[in-house]
Amino acid sequence: MANPAPDTEGVARSQAGSGQPPRPATFLAQVMAEMRKVVQPTRQELITYTVVVMLFVSVIMAFIFGVDQLSKALMDLIFGS
Repeated sequence: MANPAPDTEGVARSQAGSGQPPRPATFLAQVMAEMRKVVQPTRQELITYTVVVMLFVSVIMAFIFGVDQLSKALMDLIFGS
């Protein structure tokens, strides 16, 4: 089992091997400890990440469109239209 994050070591956990899920209060305490570690990106990082994602999605869309058109042409060739 992985070691807990440093900020969550003091948070109580359910007994290992008991088969019981952690209590809701424990879960919420762990979630809050993890949320304190979150770092928001700067405006420039956010713009950069958005552009990269949009470009990647556009390239994948073009690839899938090309494969679709190629398979359509191949099916027309094989089965006729």
